[in-house]
Amino acid sequence: MSDENLLVADVPEKFKDPQTGAVQIDAFVKSYKELEKQFSQRPSAPKTPDEYCITCDHGMFEPDPDVNMRLHQKGFSQDQAQELYDLAAEKLMPIIAQISADYEADRQVEKLINHFGGAEQWKSVSRQLLAFGQKSLPADVLANMSASYEGVLALHRLMMSEEPSLPNDGQDAARLGDGEADLQNMMRDPRYWRDRDPGFVRKVTEGFKGLYNQ
Repeated sequence: MSDENLLVADVPEKFKDPQTGAVQIDAFVKSYKELEKQFSQRPSAPKTPDEYCITCDHGMFEPDPDVNMRLHQKGFSQDQAQELYDLAAEKLMPIIAQISADYEADRQVEKLINHFGGAEQWKSVSRQLLAFGQKSLPADVLANMSASYEGVLALHRLMMSEEPSLPNDGQDAARLGDGEADLQNMMRDPRYWRDRDPGFVRKVTEGFKGLYNQ
């Protein structure tokens, strides 16, 4: 078999005349042009990894040179590289944020255990605080105060103080006068339950005294 016949044998059947078996050059040319067109339309990678222009407006992380180098080696275009970063922010960061939140919650509990003198003491105090909060405070105020170490300490100080409690349901809140409603809003303010700002706390205390003639 000649070299020419060998070459013809290697040609896919779609490029041969079905009757004569001769190679159809025009089919070859058409296929080549379509392939060339497809490659020309594919987005190409920048010349260097440094030419990627990645935006991270979410502020959770910044473009990484090592990551960009690996993307460049794989031929990622600008749009493909940006999409990868966007997917990382969308899918991975919520998981990382949850892990961080869980870690912070554990750290806050550890601080409370140390503050109250041990796990058993904290367990007892936490039950008291929960009962007091559910009885004396609106649900949103209790939730806010229970969410941090400082808030729990403020709740404990409130429980140990002589300040009147606030209504904890919608019906009681609806019966509040303007003065009581203002005081309820003030006690929701982080300056009262978290920061324990002296001036702000004094305003709340004086407001209760004036309201109830204490």
